[in-house]
Amino acid sequence: MSKKPTDGGQKNRKLWFKAFKKLLVKRYKRPEFIYLGKGFTTGSIIVSNHEGTDAPLSLELYCDTPIRMWGASEMNSGLVPLYKYQTRVYYHQRKHWNLHLARLFCLLASPLTNLFYKGLNLISTYRDVRFRKTLKESIEALENGESIVVFPEDATNGYLPELEGFFPGFVMLAEVCARRGMDLPIYVTYFKKKELKYIVDQPIYYSELSRNGATRAEIADRLRHRCNALGKINTDKPKVSTEEIGEELLQKV
Repeated sequence: MSKKPTDGGQKNRKLWFKAFKKLLVKRYKRPEFIYLGKGFTTGSIIVSNHEGTDAPLSLELYCDTPIRMWGASEMNSGLVPLYKYQTRVYYHQRKHWNLHLARLFCLLASPLTNLFYKGLNLISTYRDVRFRKTLKESIEALENGESIVVFPEDATNGYLPELEGFFPGFVMLAEVCARRGMDLPIYVTYFKKKELKYIVDQPIYYSELSRNGATRAEIADRLRHRCNALGKINTDKPKVSTEEIGEELLQKV
């Protein structure tokens, strides 16, 4: 079943940012959302590949459920940390730009990106004890009916079609929520940039993933394999329904 999401599922976005997003729809076209289940529910975790800026912006512009995205703290800490992060990590390490070119480009790009991230209302992520702040803010958003969007892929070697690893921070969020009596549904998604299609898998509840004592790393890796499987689906085949594809994935991954 394929659905056409509406724009308007975003909460906590200021009016100036909503106006700014109307300009972005000219650059980022609406993808076709292909749901292998019934679609997103509020108060869930949405896991996606990154595809540079294309996947995050496609969700921000066209997702039909209220969302808050996780983002590296450097992206959410002001212009100077963002400039350093964009030049060295995003453009040089992940997109393999020449470092000097990245520095020059980001003199123009970083101020605009900084403005955009302020409007996006990102939840900062950390690699140390401050991750507790990430969890606290995420739980508040979930209780407010928003879904948490995470791009957990290990992009050390760049943004690749076949994802090489998932960082398990989002599994820790699901684990903490489970202790509070919240069994979160996790939606694995894959954005196919060339085809302009966003494939959304059936939800998997944390209780199901952790039933046999799987570790955070094992759960994250299972979902990574699931994400890669979504990326290999031939969505142009008319003979197979999306429900049948979903059932086949559930059996294989």
